[in-house]
Amino acid sequence: MTSSAPKTALFSALLLAAGLLTAPAAQAQQPAKSGGTLERSLYDFGDWVGRQVDRAEAATRREMPKLTAEFDRRSRRLDRAADSLSADGKREYAAQKARYQQWAARQDSLDATQQPATPAQAQARLLNENVNINRVRATELTGLYQRLVETMRTEKKSWSQADWNTAGEVLSRLNARYEQVRTQLPLEERLRIRTLQGEFRTLEKARGVKDSMRD
Repeated sequence: MTSSAPKTALFSALLLAAGLLTAPAAQAQQPAKSGGTLERSLYDFGDWVGRQVDRAEAATRREMPKLTAEFDRRSRRLDRAADSLSADGKREYAAQKARYQQWAARQDSLDATQQPATPAQAQARLLNENVNINRVRATELTGLYQRLVETMRTEKKSWSQADWNTAGEVLSRLNARYEQVRTQLPLEERLRIRTLQGEFRTLEKARGVKDSMRD
């Protein structure tokens, strides 16, 4: 009986050295590692929620389907492991979920109350002036092109595809009027208008390249 104990200890030591037996200390460390990972997931979730609710409403309303899918993805793991969170962790998780859901509900409310602009209203916003392009004088065209391009430079980062389409339609109306009256303009004005037309198309194409790279 007494001689078997050293043999058992020796056998266990050989198994441990060969990697076929896990040391008790290593087994004890595993739950702590899992708990730390869960707490990290909770921290990342709260950080992500904070970044979303702090963003500009106009820039995020169009992205709500994508954000909702990301919220669901991030919260599923925490939902499954919620029982393993500490009491403070559970309260923090519930507060962050409620924070996001309240913000999402506010976005839905804004979408429901926002009325789409008429073509005339959209044009007036882009040109910063209410004007009938079909009747503008030749001498007014350069200023209208300039305002359109300036609006695009300022707002393009938050423009949706619909915004780009509307701006393209306004540019087309300006171009049609330009073709009607361009002979009334001096060469330097025609060159200026050509430059502004080119800048619009260049930025429009650059936006299309960024979208294709993102996809």
